[in-house]
Parts: sequence; structure tokens; C-alpha cells
Amino acid sequence: MSLRAIPLTVIAFLLYNVIVLFSGVGGSEAADGAEAARALLATVMFNIPMISGVSWPFTWGDFILLVTLVILFTEIIKATYTSAASMVDHGLSMLVFIAVLIEFIVVPQAATSVFFFIMLALLIDVVAGAIIGIRVARRDIGFGAAP
Repeated sequence: MSLRAIPLTVIAFLLYNVIVLFSGVGGSEAADGAEAARALLATVMFNIPMISGVSWPFTWGDFILLVTLVILFTEIIKATYTSAASMVDHGLSMLVFIAVLIEFIVVPQAATSVFFFIMLALLIDVVAGAIIGIRVARRDIGFGAAP
């Protein structure tokens, strides 16, 4: 199996889990875990001074979303290739989306806006990958071509 067949969106999923779930945040109750995850995602990594005189705080949640958007762009570019690896990539992307959806519903620390936007990016990857794959495949097939 080619490395191209591995969906890169799994990186965003793993990044969130490493930062939030394995950082040691969370309490004994579900609500405590969700609040601790939200607090961690709102933690400022660094501040960027702006020309207006204020500083823009860049949080862990912003970092995860930035990585997710870059990965989504890369996955959409990958969807334009037609090969067996791209078909496997689409199937694995669907499995990653299902895993993220289940975690969003079941795990208290995943009940955050950041995780919801990761899930939305994965849904866009699955739908766009299928649509782009169909459009590209139609161009590869020559109907009624002259001999």
C-alpha cells in the first residue's frame, strides 16, 4: 500500500487527542473533562503584536484548527488523482470520519467547538473527495472516441 493512501486528516484527529486527552486534563465527571478541555484549548501559546496596538493571542485551539485546514487543503489536492491508492484513501477517510463522529458523541473532552470543526473538515474531506473523484474519473473515460 502506498503512503498516498493514508488520509492525512488522521493527523488532526491524533493532534487533538494528544493535546487534550493525553495532557492530563479532565476531571472525575464528564462535565469537568469537557471544561478542562475547553480551558486547555483556550490557553495562549503566544501573542502576535498587531499594527493597531493590540496583541492577537494564538491559542492551542487556533493551532489545531490551522493544522486541520492545511491538511484539508492537501487532502482535496490528493483527491484530484485517480489511482487505486486514492480509492483506498477515500475509504480510510470515511473510517476516520466515523471514528471522529463517535468520539465527538461519546468522549466528554471532545465536546468542544475545535473538535466539531475538525469533524466538519473531515466531513468536507469525505464528500469533496468523492465528488472530485467522480468528476476526475469522468474525464479519464473517453466515451465515443474516434479510433
